[in-house]
Amino acid sequence: MSDYDVDLFVIGGGSGGVRAARIAAQHGARVMLAEEYRLGGTCVIRGCVPKKLLVYASRFRGEFEDAAGYGWTLAQPSFDWPTLIANKDTEIARLERAYTATLEKAGVAVVKNRAVLADGHTIKLGDGTSVRAAYVLIATGGAPSLGDQIPGIEHAISSNEAFHLRELPRRVLIQGGGYIAVEFAGIFSGLGSHVTLVYRGENILRGFDDDVRHHLRVEMEKHGINVITGCKVAAIECGTGHFSARLTGGNQITADCVMFAVGRMPNVAKLGLQEAGVQIGKNGGIAVDEYSRTSSANVYAVGDVTNRVNLTPVAIREGHAFADTVFGGKPTVVDHTNVPTAVFSDPEVGAVGLTEAQARARLVQTDVYKAMFKPLKATLSGRDTAVLLKLVVDGHSGRVVGCHVVGEGAAEMVQLAAVAIKMRATKADFDATMALHPTSAEELVTMRNKSGSYVRAAAE
Repeated sequence: MSDYDVDLFVIGGGSGGVRAARIAAQHGARVMLAEEYRLGGTCVIRGCVPKKLLVYASRFRGEFEDAAGYGWTLAQPSFDWPTLIANKDTEIARLERAYTATLEKAGVAVVKNRAVLADGHTIKLGDGTSVRAAYVLIATGGAPSLGDQIPGIEHAISSNEAFHLRELPRRVLIQGGGYIAVEFAGIFSGLGSHVTLVYRGENILRGFDDDVRHHLRVEMEKHGINVITGCKVAAIECGTGHFSARLTGGNQITADCVMFAVGRMPNVAKLGLQEAGVQIGKNGGIAVDEYSRTSSANVYAVGDVTNRVNLTPVAIREGHAFADTVFGGKPTVVDHTNVPTAVFSDPEVGAVGLTEAQARARLVQTDVYKAMFKPLKATLSGRDTAVLLKLVVDGHSGRVVGCHVVGEGAAEMVQLAAVAIKMRATKADFDATMALHPTSAEELVTMRNKSGSYVRAAAE
């Protein structure tokens, strides 16, 4: 590789790119990484980390309300949005410094500049200089999409801008029904905004288990969030100090802030992909094989830019596997099945494995176990809420193929349930596990009565 300036050039300093660069350097590779914005990528800078901090802030309102039932007398709490944003920014800056220090310690050369491919081995930087690399890894992630170019779309913000609003909007209209839309609806509502969520589909969280989707919507509406489905925003007009959004159903919604969270698109534009012979897949992301290799033999891609499973831990795993494969002498394929996921809504959602509908379509027999109950904490607080836990089981083998939870700590529960499902644990294994009492999670090992069983007919 002495004919090249570096062994590996990474385009993108997000979670996947940083992990790949560090591990490749530890394997002895000469590595350079270019990031035109800030190290840390979407997750650290304007995604899951700052969002989770805002989620924490939004949940204190409920905690203050619940405290009275437990004997606490509190002064009327007040909230200051600028303080939250300033403290969030301080933490994100600290994390960015930590990412930088980690790369420097590993011996990775970091370039704060835009990088594009001139060909399969040549990278041109924004300052006009060129670098020759034996291998190139594209890890540029994704970016928010505003969807249809409706009249007044310039008045809408994405999740990127939501992290930097100067003040908390009194009325917020959010279009979308996925992770980001649902999470920000909970954030703004919990902090005191009046929130309307508009989604074109029949119910929120498309792709999740139907019981989860219904349960979460009911809980969100209990919190005062106005959920409107079956329509979308057709136009946005700017009034005096507010916006007026016209929906396809004819309704008008007045808001101080209109946010579109209708999906994210892979960052593939103006990267020189055509010049390097890199093809785009049918999913809109860079097409890759099981080793994350593109149609150009020495160019690889990981993370959201490939539009496979767009989650931070997946990008990290893919980046690590790439480095082990190319520079560590350990060909590694990432298993994208049974990836746990969480929606940090209020209440929280955790899921891993098959939904009931997916299981019915794939398995000969599907058994379903479900529990819904008022959590112990709510007995004294008086809060009107319920926890949902659901196990989807292969009725033929007894193996648990799906776990779905809605309630406090759902993500923490599902992370551990994912280990059992990955190990192909059966319902009998769950049943044989001693319960930890009193917890909501104990229901995962105490559910005995089937809430449903479905056997596919031979014709199906």
